[in-house]
Amino acid sequence: MALGAGRGSVLHLILRQGVQIGIVGVLMGTAASYLTTRALSSMLFGVNPHDPEIFMAVAASLIAVVILASYIPARRATRVDPLVALRYE
Repeated sequence: MALGAGRGSVLHLILRQGVQIGIVGVLMGTAASYLTTRALSSMLFGVNPHDPEIFMAVAASLIAVVILASYIPARRATRVDPLVALRYE
């Protein structure tokens, strides 16, 4: 912001970086859980080990948490006065 970036662009930058990391983590976790359900399928009773609704619900809730966890610091970063931040450095 000290170099001319607007509050919206700073918010967008921080949100985009956080969500990108979160999506990669959710994809890797979904792939790992899909593979481990084969090993755990003997312990699951009355539940399909490859239930797509469960995988989608968990992935959607994790993405929502990632967006919220990225939004709070991004909003806080847009409220910092650039002169105070530069003076602190």
